[in-house]
Amino acid sequence: MRLLLIEDDDRIAGPLTEGLGRYGFTVDHVRTGTAGLANTTTPDLVLLDLGLPDMDGLDVCRSLRARSAVPIIMITARGEEADRIVGLELGADDYLAKPFGVRELIARIRAVTRRSGAPAYLPTEPAQSPGPHQPAPEAQVLGPLVLSRRTREVHLDGRHVALTPREFDLLAFLADDPGTVCSRQQIMDTVWDPHFFGPTKTLDAHVAALRRKLGDPGWITTARGVGFRLTVPGEHPAVEATG
Repeated sequence: MRLLLIEDDDRIAGPLTEGLGRYGFTVDHVRTGTAGLANTTTPDLVLLDLGLPDMDGLDVCRSLRARSAVPIIMITARGEEADRIVGLELGADDYLAKPFGVRELIARIRAVTRRSGAPAYLPTEPAQSPGPHQPAPEAQVLGPLVLSRRTREVHLDGRHVALTPREFDLLAFLADDPGTVCSRQQIMDTVWDPHFFGPTKTLDAHVAALRRKLGDPGWITTARGVGFRLTVPGEHPAVEATG
């Protein structure tokens, strides 16, 4: 997936470009709004800072939206509600206030591309050439569980596990960083939608369905009062966090 990063601060752009590159993104970095508007590549998504040296990022957003439907995520130190509202009304698809982590940004990218119909984000994983009974290179292997984001298929102990699209998205999101607790809000914002107003119990229902289909509740453990984590039963203790 190709990203255009419009950010004048190299202290932010450098680590961000490197971090996104480790997850398989190609990042074209420019430092001014003028350079961003003159960019000749065709990005799948634009990461746009508002505090640019030559022009306001809101004006860049307006110009980009006037000529393209490319998804835009604003990344900025301006955290005021008014700035967020203006940015979204000008056509930005999401708004992320600094400081933020790469994993949070990737979660936002996944959510935006899913809603916009842009090319889906597929993380790259180093893999060896598969043997006759080994999973394809794009598959993620977690113990006996094999998850393929390209084909959206899941196998457990060699057996195909039939999941609904939402169940697959939930499992894939938790598998992005196995063992790490993902908050309920992070999951809802990414797997559902930041503007989802339905009952949050729908998350619990999908977790319960996944546990049932995977045949062991230890695959998805609960961090009480926080969220959920994906673990391989028997490899990590299923300890519930308190608080």
